[in-house]
Amino acid sequence: MKEFGIKFCPYQLKFAPEDEIAAASADADIIVVNMVPITASLVAKWHKCALVIRHGIGYDNVDVPALTARGIRFANIPDYCPQEVAEQAIALIFALGRKVVYSRKVFDDSSRNGRWDFTPLEPMHQMKGQTLGIIGCGRIGSRVYRGLYNFGFKFLICDPYLSPRRKEELGIELVDHETVYLSADFITLHTPLNDETRHLINEKSLGMMKRSAYLVNTARAALINYDALYQALKSGQIAGAALDVFHPEPPPPDSPLFTLDNVILTPHISWYSVEAGWEIRRRIVEQIERFREGLPPLNWINEKELNRQEVHT
Repeated sequence: MKEFGIKFCPYQLKFAPEDEIAAASADADIIVVNMVPITASLVAKWHKCALVIRHGIGYDNVDVPALTARGIRFANIPDYCPQEVAEQAIALIFALGRKVVYSRKVFDDSSRNGRWDFTPLEPMHQMKGQTLGIIGCGRIGSRVYRGLYNFGFKFLICDPYLSPRRKEELGIELVDHETVYLSADFITLHTPLNDETRHLINEKSLGMMKRSAYLVNTARAALINYDALYQALKSGQIAGAALDVFHPEPPPPDSPLFTLDNVILTPHISWYSVEAGWEIRRRIVEQIERFREGLPPLNWINEKELNRQEVHT
C-alpha cells in the first residue's frame, strides 16, 4: 500500500461495538473485512466507501444488498485455499474413521495398565469400501472426491447446481440429499451458506443417518444446527463428528460440545497454510491495485445488481 501511495489502516475489530467499527471505517475508500459484521446500519455510516473486499471465501457476514443500495462494489477471494480445506476435510475423515484422536486416551490408559487394550476403539472398519457423501462438489468438494478416489471409497455426491459439463468432467452421478443421509458412512459439507443451506443438517436429517455415520464440517457453521448435532452425538444417533467452524467463534468455554468424546474440534484452521496466507494477501493487493487503476474488481459479487441499478437511474 505504501508503494501505491495508499494510506493503510489496520484494525482488529472482530468483537468491537458497531460505533467503534464505524469510527474506524467511516472515511475509507476501500474496506477489507474478515469476520466483522457488515450491516446495513454500519454501511449507512460510511462517507465514501466504493469497494468492500471480503478477506476470505464465504460472505454471510456481509449485507450485500445494503452495499448495492449504496452503490458500493463487493468482491471476495473465492479460490485461495481450496486445496487446504480439502486436505483438512480428508484428514478429519480419516481421523474419525481410524479413531486417531480417540486413540490417545486408549494409549494412555493401556500404558498405565502395562498392556494394550484396543477394545474401546472397536469397531474400526477398513476405509476402502466405505461410502462417502459429499454435499457440494465445487472447488473443494471435487478435490475431496479426487483425493479419495484411489482409496476405494464409494461416493454419493449431492450438488443440484453442478453443471452437466462439470459432472461429465468428474465422471460422477448425482443423488439427492436424502440418499446421502440414509446411506453414507461419512458425510462432508462443502456448500456455501445461504437461505437454502442454513441448518441443512438438523434434527430431521440427523435422524436419517446411520448410527455408525460420521459428519465433517469445514465449510460454514450455520450449515448445521449444532444443538441438534449435540443431541445426536450425545444419544449415539450418529457415531461422531469433526468440526472446524463454529458460531460464535471461538465457541464459549461452556459449549456442550466440549463435554463429548465422539467429536473432533479444530480451531477454524482449514483455510490455513503458509502458502494460502500469502496467496490471499497477494489477491487482495491485486484487487486494490485494480481499483486504483479504475478497473472492476475480480469476482465482483454484486456486479449484475449494480449494473441494473445504473441502467434504471
